[in-house]
Amino acid sequence: MIVEQLIFTVVSLAIFVYMFFKMIKNNDTSYVVILILEAIGIALNFIEFSFAIELNMFLNILKYVFSVVIPGIVIILEIRGTTLIEIISVTRARFYLMVGNDKKAKEALLNLISKVPDSYKGHKMLAELYEKEGGMRKAIDEYVQAIDINKKDYDSYYKVAELLNNLDKKDEATQMLFNLLDKKPDMYEATELLGDILISKEMYKEAVNVYQEALKYNPVSYEINYNLAIAYTMLNDFQNAKICYEKAAEINSLLFNAKYSLAEIALIYKDLEEAEKRFLEAIEEEELSADGYYELAKIYLIKGDKETAIKYVNTAIDINSKKIVDKVKKEPLFIPVMARISIPFNLEGEEEKENKLTEKEIKVKEHLEEMVDITRHLSYSDIDLLKKDIKEKKSRKINLEDLEKEQEQDERQK
Repeated sequence: MIVEQLIFTVVSLAIFVYMFFKMIKNNDTSYVVILILEAIGIALNFIEFSFAIELNMFLNILKYVFSVVIPGIVIILEIRGTTLIEIISVTRARFYLMVGNDKKAKEALLNLISKVPDSYKGHKMLAELYEKEGGMRKAIDEYVQAIDINKKDYDSYYKVAELLNNLDKKDEATQMLFNLLDKKPDMYEATELLGDILISKEMYKEAVNVYQEALKYNPVSYEINYNLAIAYTMLNDFQNAKICYEKAAEINSLLFNAKYSLAEIALIYKDLEEAEKRFLEAIEEEELSADGYYELAKIYLIKGDKETAIKYVNTAIDINSKKIVDKVKKEPLFIPVMARISIPFNLEGEEEKENKLTEKEIKVKEHLEEMVDITRHLSYSDIDLLKKDIKEKKSRKINLEDLEKEQEQDERQK
């Protein structure tokens, strides 16, 4: 018992002295709380030793917790690079955030980084707080500080790129994302954002390269396959687009946008049966149903089935009259059956339905519909020639790449 008390006294006093000098050296009053707790534990031990009494279990545990356990945890955390003031300030900030007092949380964090400029947690939490308040530039500055302290903080890399994009600084965001993907090529969020930016800037070849690289790490991602198909579509590489749309639709059977795009590609190649099949699948999606029925009506007019065509076009008008009526009036195919199409007398009061498609989905949908109109008057032989031309271009590209490789090898040998 006496030996245990002697060991406790030596250890607890050593820790107390260490903490005291730490407080003096750092000029940090946050150590006062730890010193008070240690003093209580040492006092309990002194009472037990001086008056030869045995403390009950609760007080004995309290003595060790106050004098050894809590200070020991603080010392271990400091060895790992976390200071006591950081622990206290971050805890306070989290408490204030939990109770909804963002102002007090910000004060605690600002006080922390003023005393500990290289506090990673302080800068990261402050960045998140500024972002929450809408101070994007301040948030970027704090995220950059966090990255400087922790080079592997890939989430902050992404946040900086996202905020730069929101500030319409797409070039800076693009560069940040390319740098991030060099460090962490399997980060899907970075791939998705970079691809969206490249597509918005009409840099479709670069987008294809980004998505192809991402497929190495996640080949069964329907999002990556779908986005790759969009990039191919905008390059008019419909063969590769078709392959990617099919793969995306196979992975996710509810990806109706991919099925709609496959239907439009089938129309480009005058494959009416395939187009009809895909449009029938796509109309299950509310956002695509009006356009799907409208396109089905056109297919049946081409086939000569006027009754089915009239039924489908009237269904399309019932779903979204403001959008479809305008299309019908401009489409020559409907002239022979115009008298039997139920066109509302007044469309002025009709509200425009909200479009739930993303910007790139709208863009690719309009592009495909435009390409269908452009290729409408091509004959079947012209379509065959178009297919052959695509294959020949691919073959020439492969041969050219082989030739370039041979030339590089010859130069190395020289």
